Amino acid sequence: MDMVMHALADESRRTVLGILRDHPATAGELAGALPIARPGVSRHLRVLREAGLVDVEAQAQRRVYRLRAEPLAELDAWLDRYRALWQNRLDALHTEIARGKRSRS
Repeated sequence: MDMVMHALADESRRTVLGILRDHPATAGELAGALPIARPGVSRHLRVLREAGLVDVEAQAQRRVYRLRAEPLAELDAWLDRYRALWQNRLDALHTEIARGKRSRS
């Protein structure tokens, strides 16, 4: 999971994942969507591949990248424990705001 979190820490890699969420893409297509040079895109794709977030398939001279959702599901399950903590706190905040509005009326 550490490799997944490291991969997600970079904005360019999150952009790549956002594109791949919608459809598979080649490295060239992904490079066109990012404001960095193609070698940088290749490095980002390597990090995503090593973290298990993308699969690559050779199709003739092209490499097509696809999102792998399983590592994200594992991360979501881990975050779920913390989500419950924040939900309780947000519910309490909502209650306090409602009390404040009533007392001003």
